[in-house]
Amino acid sequence: MTTPPQILINDTTLRDGEQAAGVAFGLEEKVAIATFLDIIGVQELEVGIPAMGRDEAQSIRAIANLGLNAQLLGWNRAILSDIQASIHCGLKRIHISIPVSDIQIQVKFQGQWAKMFEQLRDAINFAHDHGLEVSVGGEDSSRADETFLLDAAQFAQEWGAFRFRFCDTVGILDPFTTFDKVQKLVTALDIPVEMHTHNDLGLATANALAGIRAGASSINTTVNGLGERAGNAALEEVVMALRQIYGIKTKIQTERLLELSRLVAKTVNCPVPPWKAIVGANTFAHESGIHAHGVLHNPSTYEPFDPKDVGKQRQFVIGKHSGRHLLSQILRDYGLQLDANNSQSLLNAVRDLSTQLKRSLTVDELLTLASQENIGIAIT
Repeated sequence: MTTPPQILINDTTLRDGEQAAGVAFGLEEKVAIATFLDIIGVQELEVGIPAMGRDEAQSIRAIANLGLNAQLLGWNRAILSDIQASIHCGLKRIHISIPVSDIQIQVKFQGQWAKMFEQLRDAINFAHDHGLEVSVGGEDSSRADETFLLDAAQFAQEWGAFRFRFCDTVGILDPFTTFDKVQKLVTALDIPVEMHTHNDLGLATANALAGIRAGASSINTTVNGLGERAGNAALEEVVMALRQIYGIKTKIQTERLLELSRLVAKTVNCPVPPWKAIVGANTFAHESGIHAHGVLHNPSTYEPFDPKDVGKQRQFVIGKHSGRHLLSQILRDYGLQLDANNSQSLLNAVRDLSTQLKRSLTVDELLTLASQENIGIAIT
């Protein structure tokens, strides 16, 4: 199926992201993250769970009063008091989640699926009576009976939902299965399908993209992939993958993704791993001799896109795997010429010290080694 030309990003950092173990946003932090997401062009924000009340409700109300360009969405169960809480927070659009797998229905509705549908219908009607727009999500869609899942989605559509969310709640799908399941939903529905994927097997972004290939037109994301257990599809990964793989631009200012990543990482007091895709410290860092040599001649040899596209800068790292070309280039930048006849001595010294220290070397350390080795470096 043809990939939709326009994809809506619905970021749920402030809801599912905050549900990560040990994470709790304060009011000012929620407002700051919501404002930043809005500024860079994220189209929709799932801002929290109004039914939690107290500080959560206060934060949601504060965000609702900001006058953001992004559409705001509150997360609810199919319970009238949840909907009322969303109304009290000043929200105009809500999401209602229902379980659709046998295991979830058994735990939450004692297996009474008819009662669940009755509650969903009443909740949607109540929301519409109060002027709210409603999206519906199928919790644990990935483990649901496909016929039952389709029935749930079609009931939601019949009762006036503007979108249906396919949830891989425990992250057990692969992209091929995701494609098949989502394509059946898309074919059967007139309303858009949204992807909500978890990263328990490291496939959240891949499964979200598979859903888009199958015809879904919206993706839930979180900054840095923050979320319950192993997290969710990362905003920065989804946005850049859509652009680089499918040529789909989301109107999000990608050059500010690094800044956003750092804001959220600081807020949750959890640094981003250096190897994290898109925003990790090593994403445009080159140490390997072959790679550094290639990038020095033509960056596209070992870079999928310009680091400036995501607010980063290219780095050359001096370490165990560095080669002569990189050492020569760095020394040249400091007005020094590496004697080709003795370059192996410096290379060996760099590799030995890097291995001993278990890290890369600074330029000062490289210059000190060159001086100590007395390998014939001359000022040019």
